[in-house]
Amino acid sequence: MQIKAVLFDWAGTTVDYGSRAPVKVFLEIFQRIGIEITEAEARGPMGQAKREHIASILTVPRVADAWQNKFGSVPCMADVDKLYADFLPLQLSVLSQGSDVIPGIPQLIDELRNRGLKIGSSTGYTRALMDAVVPKAREQGYAPDVVLCSDEVPAGRPMPWLNFRACEALGVYPPASVLVVDDTPIGIQAARNAGMWVVGVTMTGNGLGLSQVEAESLPEASLNQRLSLLEEQFLAAGAHFVLRSAADLIPVLETLNTRLADPSSSNDE
Repeated sequence: MQIKAVLFDWAGTTVDYGSRAPVKVFLEIFQRIGIEITEAEARGPMGQAKREHIASILTVPRVADAWQNKFGSVPCMADVDKLYADFLPLQLSVLSQGSDVIPGIPQLIDELRNRGLKIGSSTGYTRALMDAVVPKAREQGYAPDVVLCSDEVPAGRPMPWLNFRACEALGVYPPASVLVVDDTPIGIQAARNAGMWVVGVTMTGNGLGLSQVEAESLPEASLNQRLSLLEEQFLAAGAHFVLRSAADLIPVLETLNTRLADPSSSNDE
């Protein structure tokens, strides 16, 4: 067996270095109703479908307490719906500045295709949002064969349905012949729930949460320390490999294919 396909996440993995576009919007929609949330609180559920992401933020004890103090009741699903309705148009407007392809990704995709691999992708964004992102990414040289969105499956990550649907669309099986690349623990868990191999991405992703300029400006010791902590988190979430950038994937792919040549190999390892 060899790897037949690679499934990529979008924000923080292949576009939007630091996964900053959605964070701006989460901060804004809460600010509009008079509740300040921190960037860490906004980033915590990243990888989920955006409606579920908002619901998860509202379960954070500090946020729930602030909500009750302001409105006199605990947040309910109607509150989630209202925030989500505010989220969608604002996110769409922000995506024009949040769709830059991460350096090295177009070259990686070319190399993967030269090796005969199929390229899939999935995201916590809806199809309407991705209709704004995909053309911009294509203009910059990144165009996966398949794009699956959170509103096209019964439930988003950490459920495995996005990954299964992507494989169905690509015509690829079994799951153990698929490699997933993601920048969040929730995305890593979804890949493991699908029985697939998974690589966690640290430096370009949600965990570090910095632009390329900001990340590369950090003192080396500080950067290494922060990335080391993220690597530990990703391995604990189930990642088989951890990289700074998805652009560095080829050596991992070669290592994995060597491992798969051994009939005793399993993605439970």
